[in-house]
Amino acid sequence: MKSRFVIDTGVLTLFYAGEARVRPYFDRINDNKAEGLMMSVNLSEHFYKTCQKLGRQTANLRYYQSRTILTIVETSEELALAAGTEKCRRSALSLADCFALALARSVKGTLLTTDGELGKVKDIDVKLFRVDL
Repeated sequence: MKSRFVIDTGVLTLFYAGEARVRPYFDRINDNKAEGLMMSVNLSEHFYKTCQKLGRQTANLRYYQSRTILTIVETSEELALAAGTEKCRRSALSLADCFALALARSVKGTLLTTDGELGKVKDIDVKLFRVDL
């Protein structure tokens, strides 16, 4: 069975910035050795943040490129309830992060994140990429 990597907004941003630490994960996805998944909510978050910082044209390009690289998962009743439950339990997380966490749990995947709060989750496999500000 292939590994499953659930990508959060920060990790996708690192990928487009050329960050070497995330490259091996995307190479495995590209080589069809792993599955890369992302919630549509997280892709939407990446879009608006890119749009604000780099403009609409870049945001559009990255949005559509991401849809070819990753499997984008739309929310469902089960994921919406699971994300809401996570938000209730972990109020420090954004709702988008709660969706990524819910997806990682549901597919038993590894959550790739830049969020320190998500890095504290112990009951799933999490790979934290620290970002120096």
